Formats: sequence, C-alpha cells, structure tokens
Amino acid sequence: MIEYPKFAVIGGGSWATAIAKMLCVNLPEIAWYMRNEDAIEHIKTLHHNPNYLSSVEFNVDKLKLTNDINEAIAYADYIIFAVPSAFLGGELKKMTTGLKDKIIFSAIKGIVPETSLIVGEHFNQVYGIPLENIGVITGPCHAEEVALERLSYLTIACGDSEKAKVVAKCLSGNYIKTKISDDIIGAEYAAMLKNIYAIAAGIAHGLGYGDNFQSVLMSNGIREMKKFIKKVHKMKRNINDSAYLGDLLVTGYSVFSRNRMFGNMIGKGYTVKSAMMEMSMVAEGYYATKSAYELNQNHGAKTPIIDAVYSILYEGKDAKKTFNKLTDKLD
Repeated sequence: MIEYPKFAVIGGGSWATAIAKMLCVNLPEIAWYMRNEDAIEHIKTLHHNPNYLSSVEFNVDKLKLTNDINEAIAYADYIIFAVPSAFLGGELKKMTTGLKDKIIFSAIKGIVPETSLIVGEHFNQVYGIPLENIGVITGPCHAEEVALERLSYLTIACGDSEKAKVVAKCLSGNYIKTKISDDIIGAEYAAMLKNIYAIAAGIAHGLGYGDNFQSVLMSNGIREMKKFIKKVHKMKRNINDSAYLGDLLVTGYSVFSRNRMFGNMIGKGYTVKSAMMEMSMVAEGYYATKSAYELNQNHGAKTPIIDAVYSILYEGKDAKKTFNKLTDKLD
C-alpha cells in the first residue's frame, strides 16, 4: 500500500479550490480549511464550492473540511497556503498549533503587507520555518482552466528537491504537468511581479492601446522582472522559463486574469476603490505594486513599468498622461 503524506489546503477561493481538485485526484484524503462555514456545508451537501469554480464536483469522502485552521494544520504533513496575501496575517493569527515540524508550500502570488516580505521569507523570518521546509507553487496556470481540465503547467520550487518532487507528484495528472525548481525566492518574486505587469497591461487596454503596444509592454516587462529579481536574489536562472515568462504572459493576456481586469478598469477611469468594490476577487498586484516599489528604493533596479503603475495606483497620477510618458521609456 502506498504511503501518502497528509496534505492540508488553507483557503476557500478559486486557487485553493483548484489545488484541492488536483490533490483529490491522487490522494485518498486531504484537509481543507476555509473560514466560511456556509461554504463548507454547501460542499458537504452539494459537492461543490458555491462561490468559486462551482463547476468542480468533489468526492466529499476525500475531504476533511473544517473552519478551524488549527485542525487542518494538526492533520497535515504538507500545508499549502492559498489565501490572498493581504489576508494571510489575519489567518496566521488564529494559529495555536505550531508550524515548525510542517512543510509549507505557498500558492500565494503576492506579498505580505505587514512585513513587505514574499510568503516564503515571511514564514522563514517570522515563524522560523527552515528554508528547506518552504516551497512555492507557481504557474503558468489559471484556476479556471484547471476547473475546465485544460492542459496546464505548474512549477514546484523548493530548496529540498525531494519535497518538491512529493508535491509535484501529488498535483500531477492527465491535464496537469509539473516541473521542479530550486529557485524558490526568484520564482516567488516572479509570481508577485507578474501581477504588477498584468495591471499595466490592463491599464493599457483600458486606455485603448492595441496589441502592438501590449507586445512591447510585455517584452519590457520580462526584462524589468529579470533586473529586479537579480537585485534581490542573484542566482543562475533562465528568465524565459515558464515559471517566469510563461506566468507573466498568461497573467498579462488572459481573460481570466483578475489583475488585468483591475488594470483595465483603472484605464477606463475607475478609481482604485471603485474598481476593488466591483471585483469579487482580490487583485494581488495592487498590494504587490507598493511593496515592489518600496523594496526597489533600496536596490535601485530600473523599473519604469512598476514606477508608472505605482504612481497611478498610489499617487493618484493620471493614467493617460503616465502611460504617454512610459511609452518613451520602452523599447
């Protein structure tokens, strides 16, 4: 009989739902924490998440559902966090169960506002989790396409390749292909930065720029990402790999991208507050923009796209005038 490690998924949104779906293909049981008790009861009785990816049907015999984060953590060997980065601190405050003997993987594509750290660094510096017990799950992969069982690719990054292989095996399936990486810091920064560039792509679309400019924006975006990541974590990496360029492209162009949608609304004249109120999901890139801009004040990478998005979202600068100036800085 195969001995499977025990997994817990933390979060009730679309990406958490997609990860739970993938794990259930390969594992006999998983724990799944979400704070919404009504959603838990809905899944138990009607077998799908009422709020996210409602087309996904679950075998509830494989789900250990709970609205107690400590119960999920106590159950698992491997814990996958998939909550918006802005809410991670609040969820972690509920913990009374320790994490130090657990293996933590982040599926969060953002930065923790309270510490301005990427999630892996947050768990390492604040909770003392050894780096070899921390990993990242990144794309290019949209939850909506997982729900539709369209061929998708995941990159599993961890300092300990054996742990990365375990997670990769448990997530793999007929329509999910996985690869492993040792660039945990770079992959997580890329997952955070690509959301900023997707907001930029959305703003450009909202302002009426066409495909020609979008291609220039994305090609400049990947070079800007390379400069930024090299400053914060220098190591040998190919920025054209799927975890970096691929994830940037799918987030910048896809109709499923909430960050592109958010940017599109800003480009069309919505205020930040009104755009957020209209969206049902969190645009991680909004918080990432502030953190990346402030972090870069210490590193000095040349980041005209991040600077432009920051000035629009946080300084109230006019989007049209800002992008007119940005076009002269791209090549």
